[in-house]
Amino acid sequence: MDLGLHGKSVIVAASSKGLGKATAKQFAAEGAKVIISSRSREELEKAQEEIRSETGNNNVSYIVCDITNPTSVKELVVKTIELNETIDVLVNNAGGPPAGNFDDVSDEEWTNAFELNLLSFVRLIREVLPYMRRQGSGHIVNIASSSIKQPIDNLILSNTFRAGIVGLAKSLSQELAPDNILINTIGPGRIGTDRVKHLDEFVAKQQDMRYEDVKSKAESSIPIGRYGEPEEFANLVVYLCSGANTYITGQSLLVDGGMVKAL
Repeated sequence: MDLGLHGKSVIVAASSKGLGKATAKQFAAEGAKVIISSRSREELEKAQEEIRSETGNNNVSYIVCDITNPTSVKELVVKTIELNETIDVLVNNAGGPPAGNFDDVSDEEWTNAFELNLLSFVRLIREVLPYMRRQGSGHIVNIASSSIKQPIDNLILSNTFRAGIVGLAKSLSQELAPDNILINTIGPGRIGTDRVKHLDEFVAKQQDMRYEDVKSKAESSIPIGRYGEPEEFANLVVYLCSGANTYITGQSLLVDGGMVKAL
């Protein structure tokens, strides 16, 4: 199937590693013009080289961006326009907030998580919309967490703000449909990234268990019996942002191997 992504202009936020990098790589493999971004120039240079090498697509550029800084967000979009003239796809993504229960979290941590995991998505969407509206089309995908369907223990910050992303996308799906702009949210389950490894290590330390035992226990709760691969997650993002998707909007989907039992 031709996904119609060749030559399309794509921004993937927080894409120097993990799910963001895997997603950027899949877009590059489809021939898109991909902008990767994060706060670390060094990590972006490594990611750019890896993606170009593995996909054969040299039209992969990086822009350093702190998505908690509104000026930096504006600069990301302006520089993308300078390079690619327009924006067809935005993939919102951000690193997860610290683990912890309600009594563990300070006001400062609440504020930081809000700016990182919800307000950054709002700002990026706000900046790309004029270009998508002008051309009468666009695709936006928000990367969230499986907690959008079922809260996760010890992740009060993530549980709160990921749910906010769903409300944002559902509302925007109604407002943006007349402009042919589709927006969806995808929640990864336990995908084999550094973030999931960090959370497993946190649980292991908290419960005085070996990391390997924590991971094994988690895998046993997944019907498919293993953690997902970042590429398996990225495949759905790319499909939803492609020319093959002309009617799916306002939806919240999980890539979790059947782990979450909630409807």
